[in-house]
Formats: sequence, C-alpha cells, structure tokens
Amino acid sequence: MERIPEVKSDKHKTESRLSLAERGLSPSTNEFQGLDVNSLQQSFVNHLEFSLAKDEYSATIRDIFKSLSLTVRDRLIERWIETQQTYYRRGTKRVYYLSMEYLMGRLLGNALINLDLYDNVKKAMKELGYDLGDLEEMESDAALGNGGLGRLAACFMDSMATLELPAYGYGIRYEFGIFYQKIYNGYQVESPDHWLRYGNPWEIERPEYIYIIKFNGHVQESRNDRGLPKFDWVNTDNVIAMAYDTPIPGYKNNSVNNLRLWSAKPSREFDLEFFNTGDYGRAVQDKIQSETISKVLYPRDDFFAGRELRLKQEYFLVSASLQDIVRRYKKTHPGNFSLFPQKVAIQLNDTHPALCIPELMHILIDQEGLEWDEAWDITVNTFGYTNHTVMPEAMETWRVSLLHKLLPRHLQIIFEINHRWLKKVESIYTGDLEKLKSLSLIEEGEEKKVRMAHLAIVGSHSVNGVAELHTNILKNRVFHEFYKIWPKKINCKTNGITQRRWLKFSNPALSQLITEYIGDEWITDLYELKKLEKFIGDEKFEQQWREVKKHNKKRLAGCVKQDYQTEIDLNSLFDVQVKRIHEYKRQLLNALHVITLYNRLKSDPAADILPRTVMLGGKAAPAYYTAKLIIKLINSLSDIINKDPEVNSRLKVVFLTNYSVSNAQLIIPAADLSEQISTAGMEASGTGNMKFALNGALTIGTLDGANIEIHQEVGEENIFVFGLTDRQIQKMRENGYDPRHHLNRNDELRQAIDMISHGYFSPDQPDLFMPLVDSLIRAGDPYMVLADFEAYIKCQEKVEKTYRDQSEWTRMSIMNVANMGKFSSDRTIREYAEEIWKVKPVHIQLNKSSKKG
Repeated sequence: MERIPEVKSDKHKTESRLSLAERGLSPSTNEFQGLDVNSLQQSFVNHLEFSLAKDEYSATIRDIFKSLSLTVRDRLIERWIETQQTYYRRGTKRVYYLSMEYLMGRLLGNALINLDLYDNVKKAMKELGYDLGDLEEMESDAALGNGGLGRLAACFMDSMATLELPAYGYGIRYEFGIFYQKIYNGYQVESPDHWLRYGNPWEIERPEYIYIIKFNGHVQESRNDRGLPKFDWVNTDNVIAMAYDTPIPGYKNNSVNNLRLWSAKPSREFDLEFFNTGDYGRAVQDKIQSETISKVLYPRDDFFAGRELRLKQEYFLVSASLQDIVRRYKKTHPGNFSLFPQKVAIQLNDTHPALCIPELMHILIDQEGLEWDEAWDITVNTFGYTNHTVMPEAMETWRVSLLHKLLPRHLQIIFEINHRWLKKVESIYTGDLEKLKSLSLIEEGEEKKVRMAHLAIVGSHSVNGVAELHTNILKNRVFHEFYKIWPKKINCKTNGITQRRWLKFSNPALSQLITEYIGDEWITDLYELKKLEKFIGDEKFEQQWREVKKHNKKRLAGCVKQDYQTEIDLNSLFDVQVKRIHEYKRQLLNALHVITLYNRLKSDPAADILPRTVMLGGKAAPAYYTAKLIIKLINSLSDIINKDPEVNSRLKVVFLTNYSVSNAQLIIPAADLSEQISTAGMEASGTGNMKFALNGALTIGTLDGANIEIHQEVGEENIFVFGLTDRQIQKMRENGYDPRHHLNRNDELRQAIDMISHGYFSPDQPDLFMPLVDSLIRAGDPYMVLADFEAYIKCQEKVEKTYRDQSEWTRMSIMNVANMGKFSSDRTIREYAEEIWKVKPVHIQLNKSSKKG
C-alpha cells in the first residue's frame, strides 16, 4: 500500500476558477473570532447546535464542555494556521521533540490561561448558567504518560510555544494510556484508562498524513547503477501511522505549535476471503494486530510478546515522525540534504526514540541515495539526546535476535555504525580489548544486546543530563569512557516546570496574591519572584500567605473526605509524597517513619507530637511486584492507624489513588512538606520537587537530583536536608555495606521492622510483607533505606519543631517560592535552543483584521 499523497489545493483548481483568497474566503483573509464575552457566547451556541446537533433542552453537561472546548479551539486554530505558515514563509530552522510520553493534563484551563481568555470565558459561561470549574472537571486527563518524563515533555511544549520557538512534538496516541489505578483490599489493581471514550475535542484527525511502517521481512542486497551496494527491505508486514494534531499555545502571544500523535491503523481493514469462508476471526486479525501498537502505554515487558510490542511502539514513533520530518524538509529543499542539520534539530527524550539514528541513515542511504559518510555527518549533526537515568537496569537494551526479526535493515546499520565506531576507539586505545568491550554498541554475553544509550551517544552531537549531579555522574561514572573521548559532548540542562500550569493555573489564590504584590511579569520570567523577599516580615502579607495555604488545604481535605471517607485536620502538617512508586524513591522509608510516629504515640498517648497527615500516591508498574507490595503496606498502615482512636486525632495516613496531573494540581498547592527522599545519586532530576517548592511547600530531601540545586537556590536554612551523599554511598558500598549494623543499633528501626515482619499490619497473613523486609536485610538494602533512617527521623523532628513556629515556617515558605526562578522550563528550553538546537524565536504577526474584546 502506498502512502496517500498530501492534498495540494493547486491540483484541484481550473484556470477559470478564482482561488479562495481571491474571493476573500481564505482562512488567511477570514476575520478572527472575537475574544469578547458576546462573541464567545455566540460561538458556543453555534457549536452546540451545528457541531453537536444539540439545543439547551437536549444538551448534557458533557455537550456543554465539548461546545466550550470547540469554541476555544477555534481561536487556537486561527493562530495555529498563521504560526505554521509563518514558519514555511521564513524557512526557519525547526525543533522536533520526540517522546514516548506526554503527560499533558487537562487542556481547557491551560488554553484559556495562555490565550488570556479565562476571565471572559468564566463570565460568558456564568451568564449562560454554567460554572466553568464544573465544566473543567468534565475533561479527562490525556493518558499519554506515566511520570516525570511525560510531564517534562508537556512543560517543554508549553515553554517552546511561549518562547516563540518553531517546534513540533511527536508522540503516540495511546488509546488506553498506561492504566487507571484502583485500590482493592489495599492492593493496586490496573484497569484500562479509556480517556478517549467520549472523544477528544482538541485533536484534529489528519488522514492525509499517513505513513507505512514496516516490520519483519528481510534485506535484499544488490548493486545500484553506480556499482555501490544497494539494500532493499522487502516482504515486510506493514502498519499505517495516521496523524492526530493538537494545538499547543504560547502564553499571551500568537504562537501555537503542534503536537502530532500517531495512531496505528491496519494496511488492510478486512480480509473478505477469510470472511467468506467463515473464518471471521482471521478476517479482522490484521486490523487487531496493527492497532495493538497504539493501544497501551508501556506494555508489560516481563514476557516476550510484551517486549516485542514495546520495540514495535518505539520504531512506530520513530519511523512515522522521521518520514514526516523529511517530507516537510523536502517541500522546500527537494533533492538537497546538505542543509538538513541547518533546518532540522531533533531531540530524543531518553533512549526510547534512539532508533531514529539508524532510521535516518536508512532513509538517507537506502531511499535518498546518499553515501555513508555524508549521511552519517547529517545524522550526528541533527540529533541531540537527553539522558534521564543513571540506573544500570534502566539503561535500555534490545536483544539482537529481536531486532533481527523486526528490523533487519536497521540491525545491519547498527552493526555498521558499531564497526566504524570501534575502529575509531581502536585508533585511540590500540589493543585495549576492555575499552572496546565497554564502548561497543553491542553488549556481549549469552544473548547479544544493542545498548541504546551507547547508540544515542555515538549518533548525536549533544548528550545532556537533567541536573548538575546527574550530569556529573554521567561524565565521571556512567559514560566516563565516552566523556574522555568527547569532553564537550556531555552537558547539563537542569529540568524545569512551566509556571503557567503549576502556579498560575494550579494555585490561583497564591498566583493572585503574588501578582497583587509584585505584578504579573513572573508568569513569563520566573526570576521576578525574587521580589517577594522584600515582603518577608510584612505581617499582612505573611498572614495572607498562610490564609492561601489554608484555603488550599481545605479544598484538598474536602476531596479526601468525599473520596476516602477520611476526615483530616486542617491544622495538621500535610506531609506529601506523590510520585511513581519505586524502591529508589523510598516510599518505604516514609512508611518506616510513619510506623515510628505511631509507636511513639502508642507508647505515650500524652506525648507532645505534632498532628500530621501523611499522604502518598503514585502508580507501580504492573510487573513490579515489590512496588505493588509497598502500596499494600501503605494502605495497611492507613487501615490500622486511621481506625485507632488513641492516635488518629494526631496521625492519619492516606493513599491518594490514581495520581495524575489533575490530581497533582489539587494536591501540590495544599502540601506543607514535600518528600523528596530518593537514594542519593539515583534520581536524575525530579520535577515534583520544583512544583512543591514553587507552591510554598518546604522540602525534606536528600542531596539528589535537582534537590541539590534547590538547596543552592533557596539556602541551607530554608530546606531540610538529610542522609548520605552520592559519594558517601559509593564509598560505603566499596567498603562493604551491612544493613544489619544500622538495624541493631536503632531500637525504633528494629521495632518497626519487627512489626512488619511479624504481621502487625497484616494479621490475616503475617508473612505478607516479608519480601519487603528481605529486600532491606537479606538483599543488602540496595537503596540505603536503613542507612538513612536515623538521619531521616532526626530531620523530621526538626521539621516538626519548625512547623510549630508558623512565623518561621511562613518565612521559609516565601523564601522557597522567591528563589524558584531557575526552575522554570522557560530557562531550560532557552538553554536547549541557544546551546544545542541553535534555533531562534519567530514572532507571529497576525495580519488579518481581528475583532477585539
């Protein structure tokens, strides 16, 4: 099946026919939609009637939401079209951001904020009898990500549009996302997250942009007319990638960039021959197998079919995106790829899209006829690679046998890249087989594997870490041999978050207070928050600050009561740890602290212990047994503690189910204490730490990831730091770490471990949590939970003492917010643009007449 060509309007005109523009009917000459209340209401009513075929009597609340979304989308599309045409007219260099995840959250409120329409839309809907907040709740979170990787990509898309950078995002349109988390009897149970059940009003289906994605088959070698080797990938199984576009607006400018998501379609919908013989299953088998590729984010990879599907997903994203990028480039540079790196910058968000490197080589050599050296030079100068992990088990590798089966031509290219690369290594380290082995793209062993991070490093001109510590670990430990060869290639781009969503939208009360005192320039320049420092000591301002926090805590407490039937004390310390559940993030350390507090209260009910509400949330990977058992432990603690009348007025534990962007926007503004307690040297950056601090929570954390830079920015006196450093941990491991040493010398720790191991929190199955105990003792406590326990408990005591002094706590809270300037994704993206991508802003000028509100 051949790719359907783009529809080009000039092919369908006759000489006598006037163009749309000549008739004054072109989108480029059409009057802009109004932004005033009356215009918004008229558009809303028109969509309700003509787009949804409803009236005020038959419309449901979901219809009202859809009609409003389409009304807002109209205003985005006008600017979207103008933005894309401006990029073409100016021939500007463009950035393409490839990510397997985009954790976008709800789009309505964000679009209203960036279009500066929130107040007008709120008024327009109120006059029509609808509450904007209720309508926002009707929108499903786009289930296109799991954690920080996807949320970072979403923040970057917002910043690129706000900074007027010509950028595109590419991802996969997962039909079911990762999963919807439910808790049954304390256990995580995964169910499909059918976020598209009611449709997605923001996306535009693009059937004119479909591409063939090949799998399997074999490679035929021959010679071309110049006598050079020619490779044809034949007898393939084909899948179709179809584009769905979502407009991404910048803040208060006319830039609207594009997020293009690919959906898998079959090359054959239906096999009539099988159907006519009564084999109805095989008649639709091709359709089912093809569409599986974009069904679910991160299929379980603990069995072969799951691993194969995951690799198919990665190549599906890579092939569709690169075909689209090359098509766009060739529109203005047909037959000439020498300018490709000057017009195209592609950023790989972790190793998932690393197959881009052999795919672009495949396109340039096999389809465009370039010779290897020229194609390789273009490839290296086009790609940048962002690394997001230092954990060896998280470094992605693919079995050579699986690549040979699914992508035979790409495996040939990878082998050739490796052959040429190792010749260079040999020229530097003559006869050093260990260097060749460590730097090879192929991991030798019983089963040969391709090291995707090594492929990304060799095939990119820039490799960046996402925090200073993370980058130093890459340079000095993980990729040290590469760093010695290319000392300038590895660089740091500390992550950031968009303040538009994570302060202005998520925390309107604090946003309004800040703007009242220092103006609103912080919305596009977060360093402006530094001006808040001069209001420390202003009793009125500090009281207002506390009132905002209490308002947010009351809002969250209401939801907790409604969803979990748990009353929580607004005056208690809201102690929050919400993030993906993983052993290195050490939710287990948090649980041990909770048990310690519980035991102190039980042993002395009159003890003067600060009331505390401990809230945890996050999803565990479906095949990650230990993480799922940690969730069960937390819920078991909650069951025991919250029902115990001796302690439940001063200690509560709540597991917040199905953590998502929308839930985060409720939870983060209400938090007093932000738990960022990962094992030092294991968290690449973290962005949750930034979100909490930006909303006035104080951090308790290790010197890990971006915690170190937060510590530098806010000052040692405004953060609670504890625990071993990365270097101390490395030294301890080298000297032989024995977790029993810490267990035997701390009575409270030993008591907590004994209670878990003897079934205090699981009386119906006393040995239920023994695997967790074994991970801490028999398995050697690889995440240093026991080693950091005592320091963590002491630091929590310091937290408690400080919280009792509300004046001091408020001062520290203000200082945290005031010093968050560095952690805007605008700063991060500006560094990418200037130092890696070499792209400049493109100002979008609206040339059409516009009705102004």
